Amino acid sequence: MRRVALIYNPASGQHSGGRASQVRNVIAALRKAGIEAEALETHAPGSGKSLALAASRQGYDAVLACGGDGTVHEALQALVGTKVALGVIPLGTANALAQNLGLGRDPVKAVRVLLNAEPIEIPVGRIFFQEANGAQGWRYFTVAAGIGADALLMSSMDPVMKRRLGYALYMIEAFKIWVSHPFPLFDAAFSISGNSEPRVEQVSQLLAIRIRSFGGALGVFAPGATLHKKDLSLVAFKTRSRFHYFRFLLATIAGHQTFSRAIELLDADFVECRPANGSKSKVFVEADGEVLGTLPARIEVARETLMLLIPPGARP
Repeated sequence: MRRVALIYNPASGQHSGGRASQVRNVIAALRKAGIEAEALETHAPGSGKSLALAASRQGYDAVLACGGDGTVHEALQALVGTKVALGVIPLGTANALAQNLGLGRDPVKAVRVLLNAEPIEIPVGRIFFQEANGAQGWRYFTVAAGIGADALLMSSMDPVMKRRLGYALYMIEAFKIWVSHPFPLFDAAFSISGNSEPRVEQVSQLLAIRIRSFGGALGVFAPGATLHKKDLSLVAFKTRSRFHYFRFLLATIAGHQTFSRAIELLDADFVECRPANGSKSKVFVEADGEVLGTLPARIEVARETLMLLIPPGARP
């Protein structure tokens, strides 16, 4: 890295009141290392993409997304398919990608690790979905994309309460959904290598995982998933049973989850999801923790790739 743009969300994370000071410390650490660095503040949803796009056109060789997975997600949209590298500085609530890369939670320490990182070309996921106005939208993603209860969880998160309670709010809202959500079924057609016809299943939740580990309580959610994988690692919940959901979550936290006919782990080239015949349930779609829209949806690995700053010794 020689010249970097640091894109940060002033409202990201549980301790956003001290955000300006943290960003100054990060910039100071970069400049101390002889790197030309400029801080760019997001001002509205989607502005992170605009800032990253401008930085890529202004000769910066790297963009550092300083925030949570949402900030990374916005910058990602402008950098896929370019030679400008994306780096991650953890300042959000979950920071799944940062944890997967072994960057920890201290932003200044993360800078020191990134000083020795190499830009490595990786595949990224892409999800198509229906926007609120009925048009088709799409996004790239690096952490995960989800259809069903996890997207409903993201849609229920109040930003003010999220800053106040942090990760605890995820647990509270997840419990509410587990108690009250009917887990409606939808159709998922999986294209699996070597099979001429898609395999169709009815599922209540589908997750496409791109990272090896989420860190924290979830840890390794989908064994075999990795940023370098050229197809999809999918976790398909073919059940509406609250007991099955609860048992799987507990086993995952303990690191002993197993897969079965009810909750299956599979590899696929792509998956297309549609509402089940006669269903009037609204099924939400998310990527990297950002609620995007509803069904119908398609998840695939994009043809374009991303240059990601990966520290030495990381096992992403």
